[in-house]
Amino acid sequence: MSLRVKLLLIALSTLALPLAGLLFVRQMEELLRQGQEQTLIASARALARSLEVLKADLPPSGPALYVHRAPGRMVVDGYGDDWAALMPYAQPLGPPNDPQKLTVLLCADDDGFHLFANVRDATRNRVDASDPRAATSDHLTLTLVRGALTRSYRLASAAPGRFDALTLSDASDNALPTVLEGAWQEDGSGYRVELRIPAAQMPDKLGLGVFDSAAPATETAEPVPLLRATPALSQELAQFAPPGLRVRLLSGDGWVIAAAGALPGPAPQPQARRRWLENLVYRSLLAPNLSDAAAFAPTRPRLEATEVWQALSGVTATAWHRSATDAGVVLAAAIPLTAAGEVRGALLLEQASDTLPLLTNRALLSLAGASLLALLLAGGTLFAFASALSLRIRRLRDAADRAMRNSGNVDNAALPLVAARDELGDLARSFARLLNEAAGYTDYLRTLASKLSHELQTPLAIVKSSLDNLDHQALPAAAQPYLARARGGAERLGAIVRAMSQASGMERAIAAAEAEDFDLAAVVRGCVEGYRPLVAPRRLDGEVPDTPLLLHGAPELVAQALDKLVDNARGFTPADGWIRIQVRARDDGAEIVVANRGPPLPPAMQERLFDSLVSLRPPAPAPTGEAAPHLGLGLYVVRLIATAHRGAASAHNLADGSGVEFRLLLRGMPRRPLAGGG
Repeated sequence: MSLRVKLLLIALSTLALPLAGLLFVRQMEELLRQGQEQTLIASARALARSLEVLKADLPPSGPALYVHRAPGRMVVDGYGDDWAALMPYAQPLGPPNDPQKLTVLLCADDDGFHLFANVRDATRNRVDASDPRAATSDHLTLTLVRGALTRSYRLASAAPGRFDALTLSDASDNALPTVLEGAWQEDGSGYRVELRIPAAQMPDKLGLGVFDSAAPATETAEPVPLLRATPALSQELAQFAPPGLRVRLLSGDGWVIAAAGALPGPAPQPQARRRWLENLVYRSLLAPNLSDAAAFAPTRPRLEATEVWQALSGVTATAWHRSATDAGVVLAAAIPLTAAGEVRGALLLEQASDTLPLLTNRALLSLAGASLLALLLAGGTLFAFASALSLRIRRLRDAADRAMRNSGNVDNAALPLVAARDELGDLARSFARLLNEAAGYTDYLRTLASKLSHELQTPLAIVKSSLDNLDHQALPAAAQPYLARARGGAERLGAIVRAMSQASGMERAIAAAEAEDFDLAAVVRGCVEGYRPLVAPRRLDGEVPDTPLLLHGAPELVAQALDKLVDNARGFTPADGWIRIQVRARDDGAEIVVANRGPPLPPAMQERLFDSLVSLRPPAPAPTGEAAPHLGLGLYVVRLIATAHRGAASAHNLADGSGVEFRLLLRGMPRRPLAGGG
């Protein structure tokens, strides 16, 4: 991973800023919420005090039956199709051990009061209400109360269809119906009873009990009050309700008995699109835990939200929920309504809040813009700093590479950043000291051969003269072999000294060589023909272009470098092997390639092969009169010649592993300017 990428990753740490800002905006949003909640609770309490001053009729305490508004035209037929919309609100009136055995639904319309009872009973013991056995057969007992008048009825039928209820009490007063007609339907799970009472005879209380002949028990039909939404109470709420609020008065069981006001409708289309986006951001980032709007729907006759039940238990509660139109958020506050020390119901106020999402969204957008700008500035600054730092490091690296160019030549040119006063400057100065030491050591090694050859001449001459004098002395026969070995060693040492002197002389000759324009192809072609008898019985292949290949340089030096390469190849090529010489033209000069079959080069030696006094030839035995050993100066001379022609020498193994290939790149010697006339 590059330095710039690492610093850019570090720049991502600035993302902690928008995260901290988001937490701050959330805290601000929570404070704004609390402020609105306190305001709405205060409004609810003020409205509750107003109702108390007006002595409004609060819902009765204890259980009650709710009378719904008829969802449509009701047909008394015993089937529940007309009641489908109200089925979720059926109230249980069964015995304590099984309340769902009997459920009842009540509704009213302009024609009258409707009752629908559903009994879960799989047994069959049915008789008509007038039958003497009706008291011990399956039946319902209905009790109606209106004012001080109470009247009871037995609902029973021997078969599905219409039936007449049996009046069980005095029927002289017409305030309550004396005759009840209804419809009885049954199936495998039980039976259903539906009846209608005229609107003029609608009761104040109602009780309904069930008797099951298969499990006889005392039937209970204690009348309970009837609740319904009253327009008068709704008008009183509307007088005192603040504008823009939806107010509902709830009974102790959560039934809506009065409602006033409404929340703002949908915004115009362009504004709705903008608000939809703002609300999406608000709900996703700032207020993800909103309640479901369905629990507070205005069409629900009974509210069962958690906050409503908290208020009905005597604890003030608030809730934030989504708007039904997804155009904002709605705050709901529920407070208990008490009378004589007991909770009689709850007052629920709802207020649509567009300001809260607007303020928090603006704060969030400002935060996002500032964070993005800070992130871009920090990232751009770090990227620029990393780029400058990488550039300085690359300059130092390139200078270090150039310092060790040409396989060991040390360039003493000044390194960049040496004057810098930071860590890179310290590193550059350390590199400079290291290169100075390496340059001095390299120069010492390069001049070592000439120094040794010069210093060894005198002691070697003394040894040779001493041996010559011994030849004129009468020595025993046993000493002659030792004398011969000493003379052979002296000759061998002399050969080494001469080779070292020749190498030193070659460096000076190369440096003083005169350059000229010559045909490189012709020079290599002539050399190839001369090498054939020398490398025999090895096969020599030459690939030289027929067209002239002009080069500015020293042809005798190029021929000498080629001699060294061919001699090296001949030394490692077996008798049945091959040697190949190629000449290739390049855009920047020419290239000579000498390849041979033989053992591959060790990977560690491919870079050091052209250094002075480096050789891969195995040490030869030293019998008297053997030729001088290889000192590793031949390829060193090749590199000097390549450097003089602004080129390079390299060696690598062939791709198939069958041998080695040497490349000599020649770009030409620099042209010297002509001397000016006087």
